[in-house]
Parts: sequence; C-alpha cells; structure tokens
Amino acid sequence: MDRRLAVIALAGAALAPSSALAADPPLQADQHFKIDPVSDIVLTAASAGAAGLTDLILSTGEIRPQPLPTDANGNVIVGNLLSIDRTAITQTVDPSASTYSDIGLYTAIGFAVLDPMFSGLRDGWDAGLVDAVMYAESLSITLFVTDVTKIAVRRPRPIDYMNPADKTSTNLELSFFSGHASSTAAVAATATYLAFVRAPGTARPWITLAAGTLLTGFVSYERVRSGAHFPTDVIAGSMAGAAIGVLVPHLHRHETEGPSLWIGAAPAAGGGGVLDVHGNF
Repeated sequence: MDRRLAVIALAGAALAPSSALAADPPLQADQHFKIDPVSDIVLTAASAGAAGLTDLILSTGEIRPQPLPTDANGNVIVGNLLSIDRTAITQTVDPSASTYSDIGLYTAIGFAVLDPMFSGLRDGWDAGLVDAVMYAESLSITLFVTDVTKIAVRRPRPIDYMNPADKTSTNLELSFFSGHASSTAAVAATATYLAFVRAPGTARPWITLAAGTLLTGFVSYERVRSGAHFPTDVIAGSMAGAAIGVLVPHLHRHETEGPSLWIGAAPAAGGGGVLDVHGNF
C-alpha cells in the first residue's frame, strides 16, 4: 500500500548543474517509482510476519506487566510524568473514543487499499501495482517497528495509572508508542508523497496532505481520550509513522529522475554567502 508525503524539489548549482535536469526527459506518471519483486516482497513479508508473531506472543501474557512506580506508602507516583502527559490521567475517559480511533484507523487502511486502484485507473495497472506494494511495505514496517518499540519500552497506559489494582494484562503497558497513530500517519505520509509526485501543480497533493494530517490528529486525540495513550505516545507514533511513510516511497523513486531536494551554497563577494534554492511545489 502506498502514497507519498511532501516532495520538495530544490536545485542548487553548487550540488548539480541545471543542465543535467534539462537533459533528462520527463517520466510518465507510472514511471516515477520502481519496485524490486525480491527485496520488496521479502521486506514486506518479513516485517508483517514478525509483527504478527509479536502480537501473538503479547496475547499469551508471557510478558508480565511491570509494577507502577509507588512511594513508601504504596501510592502510585505520577509526578515523574511530563506535564503534558499528566492530562491523560486527570481527564475523564471518553468510553466512545476507542471506537472513534478505530474508525479513523480503518479509514486510513481503506484509503491505502483504494488509492492504488485509482492509480491503476489513472496511470495504468503497473502504477497501481507499484503503489500497492509501497503502501503494504509502509504499513508492515510501521507495525513491526511499533511492536518492537512497545516491548522495549513497556510503558504503562494512562488507564493503568487510573486503575492500578487491575494489573493483569500485558496490554496495559504497551503505551509507547501508539500503533493507531503510527499506522495512520504512515498511510497519510505515503499517500501525500505519491500525490505530490504523481499530480504536481494540482490541488490534489495539498488536499491529501491536509486530510491525512487531520485524520492522524483525530486518531491521536481519540487515543488519548480513550485512556489508552499519553500525548507523547501519539506524538512519537505519528512522527515514526510519517517518517516511514515518506522514506518508503522516496527510496522507490526511479533512478533516472533527478534528486528531489537540491540546495546550493556559495561564498559571496565581500563576505557572507549565498544560498541558492529552487523547487517544484
């Protein structure tokens, strides 16, 4: 599954001459990205498989929850939390927030399924196939990274602090970072990147960017309101997902295209310097 986050083309003479760009013929819409059947299938399958196995291990309860930090009287210590995170404990949990966040996540996944179909209709079946592979790779890598991070950090969820007596489920300490936020951000980032590359100069990339950002923000907010995550959990998850969502399609750019980011710098007469920046937006 795939789509691209912001593509900013900046050109600087200090890094590459502009004539090199002029010599390269423009690529068709279905030629901007390429996939390697072996490496992409192996990476996607391995990431998805490892994430699935991790989820199965977590579901067994083999990894036991750790005790919450307490003082000498046995009271849970919340003063060590960042001030931004304390709001997740003092709030009144919204019982419907978890359902809302699920709807937002499924909306993102549904878009990741449909978008390659639209690419196939617009740009040919090969473009749709390439996009589908990139979406799948973005999501599978994001899921794997999220699961590994959760197990490594094992941070208690806000609801765990609110009900410290209920310490029976491994899921209670899988707060950092949010899988809902990371997965939604990964889809939004890939979709935006693809839109900027496939439809430059149109409103589509900006609409995709705005919609993806709003959806990620909505899912993140509802995860906090449900008591499942701290604000820093969803912030970190969104950042990690967005980074993966950008890098996957970026690393699939066709080698015949020029660099997507060019910045040139040179000293100026009399002191100082000149920064030469050009871009396609």
